[in-house]
Amino acid sequence: MDKNFKSFLKEVFGKYSTDLSGQVSQAFPALSAVDPDSFAISAVTVDGEVFEQGEVSRDFTIQSISKAFSFALALEQHGSLFVESKVGMEPTGEDYDTIIKLDDKNRPFNPMVNSGAIVMSGLINPREKATREEELLDYFGKFAGRSLKIDEETYRSENENGHKNWAIAHLLRHFNILTKEYREVLDLYFKQCSILVNTHDLALMGATLANDGQNPITGIKCLSSENLRHVLSILFTCGMYNYSGEWAFDVGLPAKSGISGGILLVVPGVLGMAIYSPRLDKRGNSIRGIKVSEELSDRFQLHVLDYTRKKARIN
Repeated sequence: MDKNFKSFLKEVFGKYSTDLSGQVSQAFPALSAVDPDSFAISAVTVDGEVFEQGEVSRDFTIQSISKAFSFALALEQHGSLFVESKVGMEPTGEDYDTIIKLDDKNRPFNPMVNSGAIVMSGLINPREKATREEELLDYFGKFAGRSLKIDEETYRSENENGHKNWAIAHLLRHFNILTKEYREVLDLYFKQCSILVNTHDLALMGATLANDGQNPITGIKCLSSENLRHVLSILFTCGMYNYSGEWAFDVGLPAKSGISGGILLVVPGVLGMAIYSPRLDKRGNSIRGIKVSEELSDRFQLHVLDYTRKKARIN
């Protein structure tokens, strides 16, 4: 990494700062109240170098990006065979909050849609910490390199207004996919979506995924190599809602978006990158975030299926 990448970030930040298309999420009152024009980009390499532009210390809620890390924790606690018995690994082509859609084995289609992510929350057990909530926060914090906390206002807003998610939880209970503890499971899901991060945190979390599951700053190993492969695979195929196929075609990198306006992308062996801009397209993805990601992939030939990628360097 050198000054050319730093110049690239400055260039795309300036280029898209004036793009005011899209609107903030209206899913919950707490999300609709954010500053629509906030914009930040952070990148952290597997060597721990940091490159940033914009409001990189501005906190926002992690929302669906949390699904990547709750999936990782479920894999670490239970192993892939058990996790795959509870949730499928196929894209749906549906909206992320479709009321419910089960595969031929009576599982949610994948852990990146709400139904699958709620099931993943139900698999988290208190092992190193006293409660599920503390276990989840501690695990996410290992990726971020610092202690994280839940935004109580957003949590309450989601709990009180997340009627679709309540419907999903009730149907999962109806089909005996969740147990009688389904209310507590959904409560944990609302809390994980309400964790506060900034783009620096998310970029370091992505860099940990890029660095064989080891945080490049703290040195903490967060994820086994086998489980990391599972996480990156599902991010590649299902991480961008029902835009995932186009994303794989155009950008070609593992990624996860959230309706708060964050996008996390991973360049395996190179870096993690996070963009925050809360103006969304109709699918719930950050408009500026997608445009920055497309330029990053194209400029540095980072698409994982590009034969020139082995020759490409970010420089």
